[in-house]
Amino acid sequence: MSHRKRKALIIGAGIAGPVTAILLKRAGFEAAVYEAWSYSTGIGGGLQIAPNGMHVLNEIGLASELTSRGAVCESFDFYSQNGARLGSINRNMQARFGQPAVNMKRAMLNEALVDKAWSSCVEMYFEKRLVRIEDRPDRPVVAHFADGTSAEGEFLIGADGVHSSVRRHVLPDGPSPTDTGLVSFGGFVPRALVKAARARPSLAMTFGQSGFFGYGYCSPELHNGAMCWSTQPAHGIDAAAFRAMDQAALKQHLKRFHAGWHDPVSQLIDALEEIIVTATLDVATLPNWSRGRTLLIGDAAHATSPHAGQGASIALEDAYRLAIALQAEADLGVAFQNFEAERRPRAEKLVALARRNGNSKRQFSRTGAWIRDQIIKLMLPLNVRGQDWIYGYDARDVSSPVQMSGRRDRLAA
Repeated sequence: MSHRKRKALIIGAGIAGPVTAILLKRAGFEAAVYEAWSYSTGIGGGLQIAPNGMHVLNEIGLASELTSRGAVCESFDFYSQNGARLGSINRNMQARFGQPAVNMKRAMLNEALVDKAWSSCVEMYFEKRLVRIEDRPDRPVVAHFADGTSAEGEFLIGADGVHSSVRRHVLPDGPSPTDTGLVSFGGFVPRALVKAARARPSLAMTFGQSGFFGYGYCSPELHNGAMCWSTQPAHGIDAAAFRAMDQAALKQHLKRFHAGWHDPVSQLIDALEEIIVTATLDVATLPNWSRGRTLLIGDAAHATSPHAGQGASIALEDAYRLAIALQAEADLGVAFQNFEAERRPRAEKLVALARRNGNSKRQFSRTGAWIRDQIIKLMLPLNVRGQDWIYGYDARDVSSPVQMSGRRDRLAA
């Protein structure tokens, strides 16, 4: 006697969505992904996948490919606005945690994940903007889309990001994402500029009296294989207003804001061909992550600002742990509760950490900036192991976050 496989409707084809679908297929489910936007490549800035996220990419067979197409980050190096070195952290990541931290282009990552989903026989649909979820007893969950079509499944996963449409179904009166008051500008530049600055294969990050600037390699490509970004207090001008400016005006703004900063900041700004502007949002906590047969994961559940470098990595963790929870427990309600109980403490701790880190990128007096820099210089050597709870987490072994040889939760179809 054959049994029909349970089908998951997954909303969002960013990072968490395709990986969740791949892992659910491995666990014996059917999965279909629905993305609001059309399929495209080459969109987005740079990001880093930390060792905890690379473990999940390794599980789906993409770690080696993405490492070769990205750039291993050997450390985080911190500087003051005048170029004085404040210290380094996160050295020897692969030796310590079993995977490296890898800088890469978001577009390259998304393309690789979608291709992997297709090759794993995951149904992928684009230009499917969710407008309504119908969840009635004894009937399939139905997702209704703006083009008049619909899809049916046994349960629905919202992996549709910080501006989640699924979140509005789960929490009709729930909180909106919080604007943290910082605006980010970023883009890609030639590798030669970073090489000329004698930069190591790391992320170089500078704290200014107001704002922050970072850069590093992200790809072997010569023309645009390095990334850089600026984070600034909004000062009453939000990201939407900046996005309305043309590229020349954005570049002029960045040059004024970072005037007098150490080399190669000015040279990197000059080399930017396309500047991407993003608001710095987060979702600190939600009353609940599920309603009926619908569950939120990734940024839909716990969007984090970029100041801890963990948004993509904890979304990857979610994908793996959700597949484990659903394979272990047939009752959807219990599985969703187990998933939330396990993931919420870690996710909310990281959201809070990222928000605190962002506070050091705001406006300071000259004296306040000097004091902040001295505190960073003193604290970095003491914090060598302070972030092991972040990077040492292995989604295959939740019982012992920093031990790489503990029990493994494996998916088996």
